[in-house]
Amino acid sequence: MAKNSSAEILNIADREVTISNPDKVLFPQPKLTKLDLVRYYIAVSEGALRGAGGRPNMLVRYPNGIEGDHFYQKRAPSSRPPWIEVVELRFPSGRAADEVVPRDAAALAWMANLACLELHPHPVRADDLDHPDELRVDLDPVPGVTWKQIQQVTAVARAVLDDYKLVGWPKTSGSRGMHICVRIQPRWSFDEVRLAALALAREVERRAPKLATSAWWKEERQGVFVDYNQNAKDRTVAAAYSVRPKPDARVSAPLTWDEVDHCEPEDFTLLTLPARFKKLGDLHAGIDEHAGSIEGLLELFEQQGLGDAPWPPHYRKQDSEPPRVQPSKRKSTRKPKLPLIEIGRARRKEDALAGLERWKARHSEAAMHLQPADVLVDAMRGRYSTWTRIRINLQHVPEALRPAQEPLDPDEKIRSNS
Repeated sequence: MAKNSSAEILNIADREVTISNPDKVLFPQPKLTKLDLVRYYIAVSEGALRGAGGRPNMLVRYPNGIEGDHFYQKRAPSSRPPWIEVVELRFPSGRAADEVVPRDAAALAWMANLACLELHPHPVRADDLDHPDELRVDLDPVPGVTWKQIQQVTAVARAVLDDYKLVGWPKTSGSRGMHICVRIQPRWSFDEVRLAALALAREVERRAPKLATSAWWKEERQGVFVDYNQNAKDRTVAAAYSVRPKPDARVSAPLTWDEVDHCEPEDFTLLTLPARFKKLGDLHAGIDEHAGSIEGLLELFEQQGLGDAPWPPHYRKQDSEPPRVQPSKRKSTRKPKLPLIEIGRARRKEDALAGLERWKARHSEAAMHLQPADVLVDAMRGRYSTWTRIRINLQHVPEALRPAQEPLDPDEKIRSNS
């Protein structure tokens, strides 16, 4: 290992990887540096490559650590080693980009040197970009949902997968939720895989209506959201072993099914995973040997007879899609409109949350009636970065106490610059 005051050069599998500013702190609380991140990905590279290797990856960069701004980078940097593989990926917007395809530990280290904390692979292999080989079950809790409820919904999702002869591989999301990775035969289009995921989400909700939901609109969700739209083209999720931008450097950790009911997400961090990996190996080592068929789920979608569900907002309107209108703005609906107001938007989530606290102070009587799920914090993703919008569902506030929509002072450049 060569070392100077500003860089270290690591020899990884006969490749030299320069780590610039190795002592830069990325996680202030545990004082973990960029070099710590690099060493972590080298230590778990076999497992990390099983989840993200051989796939195009979107780069999510935190150049000034988790407390600084971050940005999304689809295009691989033009200044890169000749051994970094890229593949051209085309997006629903019509744009195209050469995305990084990691193949070895050296590539993971190079990505970590760019302060890419997370691994965000697409669910396709670089040699077949049109046919996903992975169905992703993303269990995303609304505010106020307990970890125990997420564990219960995970068990329901596993039962549905078992009934349709699909093998699920669970892992913590590294945040508040749970993921189940399902290898499938690369025979179906993105749209077909998304419909299979939608059918699964609706079946989980049918079996556990008090615990899970497939409702796309946040104001209609109660419980754990089974996010079928994570299977739409151009969507990525954090891969197994991905570090997350949390204060304790939490990691998306592969689990055995026996561990699901007993684990805690904070048990798995950048500091603890290498020893666990050394002791247990990659708990998803057999995932590629169990590629299944989604034909059963596609048949279930037809049997459900519910049609398509809303797509993410930046996708073009689909012919089969229901009206893409928020429940609170619909002109006519069988359900009563939800009393929804927007209270603020900001480039930084911290600023938006500070605005929320000011709103609560101004309307303390109304705020006393709010439940956790009534506060809707939306990460609005632009082309290169995200901004935060906060809305309040006043459904639990007595009508006489409901504040009116106040004038906003939005930064008009938020949308255009994103």
